[in-house]
Amino acid sequence: MFGWFQAIMPKELKFFPLFDAHAAILAEGAAALRDVLKGGDGAADACARVFKHEDDADQVTREVLQGVRRSFITPFDRGDIQNLITSLDDAIDQMQKTAKVVMLFEVRTFDPAMQAMGDMIVEAAQFTKDAVALLPRMRQNVQALHAVTEKIVQLEDRSDEIYDQGRKALYLAATQTKDSMAFIIGVDILGHLERVLDCFEDVANRISGVVVEQV
Repeated sequence: MFGWFQAIMPKELKFFPLFDAHAAILAEGAAALRDVLKGGDGAADACARVFKHEDDADQVTREVLQGVRRSFITPFDRGDIQNLITSLDDAIDQMQKTAKVVMLFEVRTFDPAMQAMGDMIVEAAQFTKDAVALLPRMRQNVQALHAVTEKIVQLEDRSDEIYDQGRKALYLAATQTKDSMAFIIGVDILGHLERVLDCFEDVANRISGVVVEQV
């Protein structure tokens, strides 16, 4: 009788591989965004790569959210699963919004602060990928998870300084060139980049919360 019940009971979706898949797409999206910020003729192609990675990430997100509804058993709280995949997806959504601004206004040169933040986004994406890979054995990886999520938080803290420096540089340049539109567009791009890093910090906090609850 129990065997029959198990046979018809909805099976647990493999959430951890899906988290891994999304984190890998995030890392690819971050690399593409950094290529956007290199500027020049390759910026448009790099933007197209960001858009493609965002579409791929959306598919993974949908699969996770559908799996939460279908699965009888989940590896940890359903709300935490939803929040984690949503925060991962928010990060690449902001990358896509950055690329959209670049395409909309045909930006092909980027200030050092923007490029520095692009490098930090690549770092944060790799740390996120590392953290997600540790989740299936979180009880054995508590210290490693705390260490890697703290690195993400530290990156976001540093990015705040670069964001402010970048805005100041844009302002000073605009006062000399009288190009207010360049200032507005530049601040918009910097704002999206900062929000990407904010999203990664949110991912780190979500992961830390799951670890605290489960260990």
